[in-house]
Amino acid sequence: MAIVIAQFIGVGTVVNVIAVLIGSGAGILLGDRFDQQTRSTVTDTLGLLTLVIAGTSIVPLAGVPLREAVGSAALVVILVSMLVGTLIGSALKLEDRVTQLGVWLRTSLVRSSGGADEQNAQARFIDGFVTASLVFCIGPMAILGALNDGLGRGAEQLYLKSVLDMFAAMAFAASFGLGVAVSVLVVIVLQGGLTLVGWLLGDVLPAAQIDALTVAGGVILGGLSLRLLSIKQIRIADMLPGIVIAPLGVGLVEMVI
Repeated sequence: MAIVIAQFIGVGTVVNVIAVLIGSGAGILLGDRFDQQTRSTVTDTLGLLTLVIAGTSIVPLAGVPLREAVGSAALVVILVSMLVGTLIGSALKLEDRVTQLGVWLRTSLVRSSGGADEQNAQARFIDGFVTASLVFCIGPMAILGALNDGLGRGAEQLYLKSVLDMFAAMAFAASFGLGVAVSVLVVIVLQGGLTLVGWLLGDVLPAAQIDALTVAGGVILGGLSLRLLSIKQIRIADMLPGIVIAPLGVGLVEMVI
């Protein structure tokens, strides 16, 4: 028998949050059965998969909308946007602020035991919170799906994303624990916010600017994959303003040319 989901603006985000919580709960239960070596291998696998997601996210860089909007300057626009965004994020100390938020959330939700084990658990919680938040909220399905939901075009993209996120949450939580479940707060704020924007303002961004936003998100996910693979501890949160700067940069170049 088919499952019937009540249709209302924002239903996609509600389903997404429930899916992440279910996946996180299952992952936390499974994670307790894994030794450190297995958890490390799972994290490496997630890093490789995140790299694949990053690769698919930068595909619009060669797409028609960006080419028509800025011609051959698409890569330059993304490069400059990410550099400017990173400088802004660094000046605002976003990475430090996100880390402080993770510490505060864990302190509020989990009783501290002190010692080295507590420091390791805290670092694991923060890594899970930051990693899951970025993976769940940065990508074409999250952005376009939320906007389409707000525009009343249906939440099918978010339903598909919810299934994928549930399995991703299971894998992440098996490695990182409770921080993955807490990332639903970011999903609610960002994805729900995009749905609200779509509902209030309609099609606020043309296709070229959405593609630029998606490509910038792919660059950030690429940095996240390097972090998961322990290749380099990139300050991912400092790069986040680039997601906002990229579509603005495309709009500016369009006006100039």
